[in-house]
Amino acid sequence: MRHRLHSFWLVLGGLILTGLVALIALPTPTRAAEELSRAQQIAEIEKQIAELQKKLTELKKAPTTPTIPDGTLPADWVKALNWRSIGPACMSGRIVALAVVEKDPTTYWVATASGGLLKTTNNGTTWEHQFDKEATVSLGDVCVSQSHPNVVWVGTGENNPRNSVSYGDGVYKSTDGGKSWQNMGLKKSFQIGKIAIHPTNPDIVYVAALGRLYGPNEERGLYKTTDGGKTWQKVLSIDDRTGVLEVHLNPADPEML
Repeated sequence: MRHRLHSFWLVLGGLILTGLVALIALPTPTRAAEELSRAQQIAEIEKQIAELQKKLTELKKAPTTPTIPDGTLPADWVKALNWRSIGPACMSGRIVALAVVEKDPTTYWVATASGGLLKTTNNGTTWEHQFDKEATVSLGDVCVSQSHPNVVWVGTGENNPRNSVSYGDGVYKSTDGGKSWQNMGLKKSFQIGKIAIHPTNPDIVYVAALGRLYGPNEERGLYKTTDGGKTWQKVLSIDDRTGVLEVHLNPADPEML
């Protein structure tokens, strides 16, 4: 009897001990939630890693895009571009020269052989007629000072030797962007071929005078002013039958012509 009672208590004690151990081993609700949250975080991070890995693989497989220098258009874009006329038309006649403001290329002047001078400030969307109140509308060249864009020079007399041509009365200067003009001389040069303005000093100007098309005259050759047109010096003269059609300054050294 004593032996059985002892065994009972041993079994009962074992059951109680096992229950206590089980209770200790069971996770509390808070701990279970933490384990679940941790598992969710791991799953989310693994998902992000998989997506990034996929993007990395795609980037490695994608063809390398060539670097395009600033200020240029991709070659495929250029192929898709087409030229279109933006005027001026009708009585403007032949276009003889363009003068573009390099700092703002949407502003430029167009000189015509028999239709005067036109100016745009919006890249050709609209035009303003200038030089309509002077003695002639036949032009040979127009040039704008890049250092002082309000200073604009016009040479009159179409520079195309042809069967129907109008002559001019010298060179004109504007200091207000073409709103008003002043004749600066060389009135007997007949036809002006080209005007070149010093890149930093707008008072230094060269004028290539083609001269009279059908006969000799003295006022032809290459002229230079250093005082904005008040006085002129003939720096290149051959004879009264030889004129000058073009003059250009070396951009790196404006003393070289």
